[in-house]
Amino acid sequence: MNTTATMHAVRGHRRGGPEQLVYEVAPRPVPGPDEVLVAVRSASITSGELGWDATWTDSFDGTGGSRVPIVPAKEVSGQVAELGAQVSELSVGDEVFGLIPFTRDGAAAEFTAVPAEVLAVKPTALTHDGAAALTLAGLTAWQGLVRHGGLTAGGRVLVHGGAGGVGSFVVQIAVALGASVTATASAQDAEFVRELGAEYVVDYASERFEDQVKDVDLVFDTVGGDSQTRSWQVLRPGGVLVSIVAPPDTSRAGEARGVFFVVEPDRAGLTELARLFESGRLTPRIDRVVPLSDAAGAYAALEREHRRGKVVLRVS
Repeated sequence: MNTTATMHAVRGHRRGGPEQLVYEVAPRPVPGPDEVLVAVRSASITSGELGWDATWTDSFDGTGGSRVPIVPAKEVSGQVAELGAQVSELSVGDEVFGLIPFTRDGAAAEFTAVPAEVLAVKPTALTHDGAAALTLAGLTAWQGLVRHGGLTAGGRVLVHGGAGGVGSFVVQIAVALGASVTATASAQDAEFVRELGAEYVVDYASERFEDQVKDVDLVFDTVGGDSQTRSWQVLRPGGVLVSIVAPPDTSRAGEARGVFFVVEPDRAGLTELARLFESGRLTPRIDRVVPLSDAAGAYAALEREHRRGKVVLRVS
């Protein structure tokens, strides 16, 4: 491929928030030996992403070198445009989706170079918008429930933030795995969360969840703060508090345990999510779709607006 080829991309040239993002012409990436070049169709964005050290440097703790100018948005769906020399499991033209490693440039661009091992083949019936919305949030829910939480059929789950990008997947996946689900949400989102499969919805503004549920096998925390602290009260002995916000204070855990984790790229997990979608038990929930050129505004809206589900950038 011509290494001087260009593309349209959203980039940040200085560390900061949405105000640092610029829609501009940039060099088209060239895939390495174990990578594929993906022609991006859709990308999804995540609240707080522009504050992560990994977005701007080559380390999770900020001690690594700067990568500016960076391309944000780690959730990609698109079509394989070019293969690295060592890639054999994918073909040019394959429609794929995946979670891009956090210390690499993302998918807010017409093309992105991605390690082949983190991509899965997109189900034919799943749109690119839906596939992009599924990756980070869906994998977070899957890994938290199954890998870290050990959820099995018949389990009882409490989800904090059941209407959010991650929470909406936690509800659906837990139900698909045979669990009974209670979720906290606002009153205006209660019916939406019930439609996802929750048996009970607790209005966090007017009710205390610890007065409504008990003997829970797994609490999935997407909120943190006081909600996390109070969650120890509802867990059965041997239960688990799984958080994606902050490490739980286990001094109050009793016979329960606490887990904090950061989602990882995971082809096997994507394959499981695709299987659940194809069986009709999982539907990506999209709050809105905006053009790539409006990415800065979309990131700004993430921080100030209430939403149900994911925000997707339509690239092509």
